[in-house]
Amino acid sequence: MEWILGLFLGIGLAASAGFRVFVPLFAMSLAAYFEIIPLNESWKWVGSFTAVVVLGIATLIEALAYFFPYVDNLLDTIALPLATVAGTLVVVATVNDMSPVVTWALAIIAGGGTAGAIKGMTTSTRAVSTVSTAGVANPIMAGVETIFAGFMAIVSILLPILAIVFVFVILFFFRKLFRFFRKKQRSEPV
Repeated sequence: MEWILGLFLGIGLAASAGFRVFVPLFAMSLAAYFEIIPLNESWKWVGSFTAVVVLGIATLIEALAYFFPYVDNLLDTIALPLATVAGTLVVVATVNDMSPVVTWALAIIAGGGTAGAIKGMTTSTRAVSTVSTAGVANPIMAGVETIFAGFMAIVSILLPILAIVFVFVILFFFRKLFRFFRKKQRSEPV
């Protein structure tokens, strides 16, 4: 049962990585530092004070950078592969007592897949939002995404089973948001 909770924790953190690459890494680092969650033996360093500080600074810079229209689109270009890698790594770090082959397979499929799916949805939604609102809605989207990233990271750490439910709710929400902006874009005169 412990490895299942670790997997759910990892998938929830991977979902958070789909919004912001560094938020789940920072949250995982803080949780490990305060001994709230156990990490794989080879990932104990993530709970060090140095890792908390470095990941905290990276989180702050990333979150602020997304508030600038067009910079956010540039970041999304590089963030998709980074989010997938981060999603994979958080699952590897949180799943214990499994063979490395199974751990990495689960991490790539569940962690990388979840982070990639959410990042793909947010990137698509942001691109349509940029076109349909001339970038005006992008800072609002950035705030919402950062809130979702933090929320998912906290829920994943405290209630990993609930985090899985939220992953599906978030995917549904962003699908609806994408359709809203797409519909608005199509209804505007050319």
